[in-house]
Amino acid sequence: MNQQSKPPGLVNWTGHIALTLLLALPLSVLAVRSGAWQQGLLLYAIACFGSIVVLLLSIVLLLMPRFAHWRKAIVGRALLAIPGTALLLSLASGGGSARIHDITTDTQDPPTFTMAAQQRGTGSNSLEIDQTVIAQQQQAYPDLQTILSLLPRDEAYSLALQVVTDLGWEIYHQDRNAGVIEAVDTTAIMAFKDDVIIRLRSNPQGGTLLDLRSVSRVGEGDIGANAKRIRAFREAFQQG
Repeated sequence: MNQQSKPPGLVNWTGHIALTLLLALPLSVLAVRSGAWQQGLLLYAIACFGSIVVLLLSIVLLLMPRFAHWRKAIVGRALLAIPGTALLLSLASGGGSARIHDITTDTQDPPTFTMAAQQRGTGSNSLEIDQTVIAQQQQAYPDLQTILSLLPRDEAYSLALQVVTDLGWEIYHQDRNAGVIEAVDTTAIMAFKDDVIIRLRSNPQGGTLLDLRSVSRVGEGDIGANAKRIRAFREAFQQG
């Protein structure tokens, strides 16, 4: 084979690294799902950040005249870095704070779980209210407020149950008289479990006041997942 047709070592190594990072993505997910979530998330982060570095390097190589002959080979190898890069950009666009994992619509009087502790097990994040986190949430998610409904409390409760079911959350406690629903939502890829409580109270001005609280079982940050979950409930409830 003509040596000129063989890609330089740098181009080949770009492909090798991109392939390694691509294979690391499913391995990281398996690690998290097996319970080694800290190690899995670390591997996931390395794979995502590494992918974007490889992609940027590939772009640089494409712009260099000395590698013009191997642009097709560079592009082919760069494609292997697309999944990890896309995942990283998706996480970045999700917003949120790296230190917030407990989100509520009522920062003055957050709903209190009654059955979640039995579901969460040892090693889970505390369910105690942290005023530091509350202050961070008020700054990060000012749009999350108590949901005001014109429905009587009993009708609002039935609608809330239906919304929870439609969203795919698993209800493990419900008390219509107390106006409380507790459920767990499992994330699609990593299978993280986050607990949610919905509290319904009669509004003195008429209708019903609904407050939610969503708390991650593990991890200091949620990359905006809990806030997104509350927004999803709010949108579905208001359209119901």
